[in-house]
Amino acid sequence: MHRRSALATLAAFSALFRSSLAGASTQPLLQSLKPSPRMPVLFVGHGSPMNAIEDNAWRRGWQAMGKELLARQAAPQLIVCISAHWLTQGWQVTAMAQPQTIHDFGGFPQALQDVQYPAPGAPAVARALAQEIKVPSGDKLALDPDHWGLDHGAWSVLKPMFPKADIPVLQLSMDYSRPPAEHFALGRQLHALRSRGVLVVGSGNIVHNLRATRNGSGPNETYDWAREFDTVVQDQIKKGQLDQLHKFQSLGAVAQQAHPSHDHYLPLLFAAGAARPDEMPRFFNTGFQEASISMRSVLWG
Repeated sequence: MHRRSALATLAAFSALFRSSLAGASTQPLLQSLKPSPRMPVLFVGHGSPMNAIEDNAWRRGWQAMGKELLARQAAPQLIVCISAHWLTQGWQVTAMAQPQTIHDFGGFPQALQDVQYPAPGAPAVARALAQEIKVPSGDKLALDPDHWGLDHGAWSVLKPMFPKADIPVLQLSMDYSRPPAEHFALGRQLHALRSRGVLVVGSGNIVHNLRATRNGSGPNETYDWAREFDTVVQDQIKKGQLDQLHKFQSLGAVAQQAHPSHDHYLPLLFAAGAARPDEMPRFFNTGFQEASISMRSVLWG
C-alpha cells in the first residue's frame, strides 16, 4: 500500500509539472519577456572563491564561455542562477531591484572581499515567477525583497563571464530538506523560460569534499572515488539520462565521499532539468581543484 501511495504521489507531481510546461506559453511571465532563440543552459563548477580574481585556467574558461554566449544570435535578457550557497527552508527567489554582492566566506584576501558585481535585479519577473513555479511541497515560491542578493556561487562565475554586469540576475534558493528529485522537477519548470531570453545557470560542483582537499594538486590529480563519481555523472549527461542524476545517492559510499553534504550537487539538477535530454552537452573546465573538487562544467544548447 505504501508503495502504491508513493507511486500515485509521484505521478501526480509529474502531471503537475507537465501541465505547467504545456501551458507556459500563455503564462504572464513569458508574455513579459521577449521571444528569443532558445537560450542555452549552464552548469558551472565554481570551486574556490579565489577563482573569481586569480588568472587561472578555470577563470579563463568562464571568460571564454561568456564571450561565446554574447557572440551568439541573441544575448540573454535575464539570468536565473541557482547557487550551492543559498539554502533556505522552502524555496525563495530574489526580488530586489539592486541585489547586494554577498561575500559569504572568511579568511580570504581583502581583494576578494572588495569585489562587487552590481548586476540589476528584476522584481517584476521575480513576482511573476513566484506565482507560476509549482513547488512540490505545496508551498509558494517566496519572494526575498531585501535579505539575500548574489552570493559568491553566483557572482564568482558571472563576473568573469559577463563583466559589464548589465544583464539582470535573479537567484533561486534551494530547500536542502527536500529530496533531490524535487530539485530536478523544479528545474524542469525553468525550461520554457529559455525561449524568452532567460539563461539558466547552476553553480556548484559535481564533486565537492572540502575535508579531502590537497593544496597544490594539479588538475588531473584526484582520488579514485572522486574520479569514479565524476565519470558516472559525465556518462549520464552524455547519454541524455538527465532524469537519473537525482539518484546519485544510490552510488553509496562513493557518493558520500564525493558529497559529505550534497548542497554543491543540487544546482546540477536544476540545470539538467532545464535542459532537454536530446540536447548535445559540451563539457568545459574539466579537471579537479585541490584534488577533491570537480570543476567539470556543462553547456547544453
